Amino acid sequence: MTVQGFHLTSRGAIPLDLNASTLDEWTGQLSQGFYTTFSTLSSGTRVLGLRAHLQRLYAPAAEAGLRPSVDAPTLRKQLAEFAKGVLPKETRFRLILAKDSGYVYVGFQPLIPPPESVFTDGVHVVTADMARHDPRIKGTDFIVQSAAQRKLVQGDIYEVLLVHNGGILEGMTSNFYGVKNVIASGAKQSHNGILITAQKGILLGVTRRVVLQLARGQGMSIEYRSPRLSENFDEAILTSSSRGVVPIVSIDGRAVGQGRVGERAKTLRKAYQAYVEERSETIA
Repeated sequence: MTVQGFHLTSRGAIPLDLNASTLDEWTGQLSQGFYTTFSTLSSGTRVLGLRAHLQRLYAPAAEAGLRPSVDAPTLRKQLAEFAKGVLPKETRFRLILAKDSGYVYVGFQPLIPPPESVFTDGVHVVTADMARHDPRIKGTDFIVQSAAQRKLVQGDIYEVLLVHNGGILEGMTSNFYGVKNVIASGAKQSHNGILITAQKGILLGVTRRVVLQLARGQGMSIEYRSPRLSENFDEAILTSSSRGVVPIVSIDGRAVGQGRVGERAKTLRKAYQAYVEERSETIA
């Protein structure tokens, strides 16, 4: 399905004559820049954490002294118009703010949601020894640099996890968490489980912040460190804006826990879905 792309200016949206079937292909044809990707909800009217997504563009642009071709309010209004044109399907957007010019680009296509089997049966992932050069800034250069690793996502392989010195940092397009059911720490124990996730060397996802909040609300402990690839987890999950909470049942062909979707993944997904319904922002 062809990506529709536009260059946004104060005079309106200018169509881009680029031929791409995926947002990654489309991104590779543009100047390097700051970017963010997200999907609409509620018939194209709402987005979870839209303000935070826009900050991924405008905050680093301000630090670099760039003047964006459109401001955030204008961009939001244009996104709402684009989303209307995709109905009755939801829209998957990618926004790019070019580092060399300040131009704001919007690429989008109808959202194809994951099949329900992703959540009921879990997914298989593999690992790659690599990390982001600058994990605090979401730059399109990483998409180009990781093109070979992204091709590993095929068949029953759902995602690629980035590993550095034996520690799992994050997914190529997601955040990663290992789950252990009962962990002793001195005289204390967490009977509701512990969520283990890297804090350094990763992109701090919008969905990640919500999931950590929800996990605490369910009585889980959070341990901020890179989960070891050699560790035995009872469960593992990945999260992203367009997929929510996804259970992982194997890593590099090795079963996670019992090799099936665990209870904490189920409850976190249910809590996340409720949060999205209640807290998502209107676009315009």
